[in-house]
Amino acid sequence: MHFDLKEEQQQFADALRRWIGRDYTFEARQKIVHSPAGTSPEAWRTLVELGMTALPVPAAQGGFDGSAADMFVVMQELGRGLVVEPYFATVLGARFLQLAGGQEALLERVATGDLKLACALGEPQSRHDLADIAVTATGPDDAPALSGTKSAVLHGGQADVLIVSARSGDGIALYLVDADTAGVVIHDVRTFDGQRAAGITFDHAPATLLCGADRGWDVLEAATDYGAALLCAESIGVMDALFAATLDYLKTRQQFGAPIGKFQALQHRMADMFIHLEQARSLAMLAAVKVDSDDDEERRRVVSAAKARVGLASRFVGQQAVQLHGGMGVTDELPAAHCFKRLTAIELTLGDVDHHVERFIAQPGFAAAEYGDCP
Repeated sequence: MHFDLKEEQQQFADALRRWIGRDYTFEARQKIVHSPAGTSPEAWRTLVELGMTALPVPAAQGGFDGSAADMFVVMQELGRGLVVEPYFATVLGARFLQLAGGQEALLERVATGDLKLACALGEPQSRHDLADIAVTATGPDDAPALSGTKSAVLHGGQADVLIVSARSGDGIALYLVDADTAGVVIHDVRTFDGQRAAGITFDHAPATLLCGADRGWDVLEAATDYGAALLCAESIGVMDALFAATLDYLKTRQQFGAPIGKFQALQHRMADMFIHLEQARSLAMLAAVKVDSDDDEERRRVVSAAKARVGLASRFVGQQAVQLHGGMGVTDELPAAHCFKRLTAIELTLGDVDHHVERFIAQPGFAAAEYGDCP
C-alpha cells in the first residue's frame, strides 16, 4: 500500500522531526522520564506551538479539522522519538468529546493546549474487555456521583479532566470528572516504558454526564477504535527507529575483522524484520483511513486487523532487534531497549493481539466468508 503525504502532512512531520532531533534527543528524554513529574512543560508548549493539540479538533473550535490519516503522521513521528508527553491521552479524550457532542468549550481548551485529558476506562478485573465495568454512577443525571476504581489510566496523573466509563442502570455511560475534585484519589507511577499511568479511586466523586447509557457504549467503542488506530501509527514510528538503530549497529559492530552486517544470516533476519514492518505499516495506514468510516462493522474489522498485525510485527521486530544487538540490546544506555519496551506497552494497550484476533473473527460474515454457510 503506497501512501503519499499531502503538503500539510509533510510539514507537520518535518516540524516534529526537527524538534525531536534538536530538543528531544534520547538523552533529553531520559532526563524527562526520570524527573519527578515524568513529563516536560516545555515539550508540551512546543507541541502546542506546532499545532499538534489543535490538529484533531474541529475548525469551529479553533482546530485544524485533522483526520485520522493526518494524525497517523503525527503519531508516527512521536513514536520515532519515543515522546513521553500526555499527547495521546489528550487527543483520545478529545475524540470522546467530539463523538459525544456538546463539548465545544472543552474542545477549544484542548486546541489551545490549556486542557489535558485522560480516559479512565480499564479496571483491575477487566483486562482488555472495556465492557467489564464495576465503577458505578448514582444519583440523578444532573448530579451524578462515581464510585469504584480505574487502573492503568494513561497520564491520569497529568490530566485536568478525566473521561470515565461507568455503569448507570443497566447500561454504560460516560462522565467528565475534574481530576482535583473531592472524592478522587490518584496514584501516579512511571510505567516500564517510561510513560506515566495512574490508578484512580472514586469515592462518591461528583461528575458531569458526557454521554448517557443510550449511546455510551457506541461512543466508547468508536473512540477507542480511533485510539487503537493512533497506537498502530505510533508503533510504526517506534519500529522505524528500532530498525534504523539495528541497521546502524550491524554496520559498525566488528567481529572476525568485518562488520557483522556482512554475515548473510543476519542480513536475512533484517530482511524479515523489514517485511514485518512494511506489512504492519500498510494495515496501520488502512486503519487510519477507515477508522472514520460510517460503517461500524468495517471500522471494527479493519482496526482489529491492524492492531493484531502491528502487534505481531512489534514482537518480531523487537525481539530480533534485541538479539541482533546482543547483550547491549537490553541495557538502558541504548535506545533499542526503550523502543522494545514501548512496543510491548502499546501492544497491551486497548487490546492485545489475541483480543483483536478474537474480535475480528467475531465480526458478522467472517465464518460464512471463510468457510461458507455450514449447517
